[in-house]
Amino acid sequence: PVIPRPCTFPMKLWLLVNSPCVHSVRWDAHGEGLFIDQGLFEQELLGVGLSAAGEEELFKTKNFGSIVRQLNLYGFHKLTVSPASSTVGSRPRPATAVGDTSYADGPLHHFWNPHFRYGRPDLLVEIKRLTKANKEKLDAGLEVTSRLPDDLQY
Repeated sequence: PVIPRPCTFPMKLWLLVNSPCVHSVRWDAHGEGLFIDQGLFEQELLGVGLSAAGEEELFKTKNFGSIVRQLNLYGFHKLTVSPASSTVGSRPRPATAVGDTSYADGPLHHFWNPHFRYGRPDLLVEIKRLTKANKEKLDAGLEVTSRLPDDLQY
């Protein structure tokens, strides 16, 4: 199966949500969506306030709104977070950290994309960036292919 390069936004998100070291991005109880704790995400991954020492910048922004914009451009939909949905297990696998199910740092956001599923990295190639040109192709019934990044830095 073809898996997108790590420098594409969906692949970065996939690596984050599956990393035991990242606590601000977690799978929902069904493994069909993800929760993002905004305050913790800003600290942990955007370097706002207390940034992780020695961490390389993952995103070229410190603005959480830009991350939400990227999610929207890649076809993620924001779902309403109910108190019950945020307290059920945070990952479809055993928790790896004591505070893994707590969300105390900021607003909790729940996003869903039909091709972003726990244990299914093969689906990531189906996530297309919704540019104006791609939207026109989709509206015309044409296929949109995944764009390879210009710089293949590792």
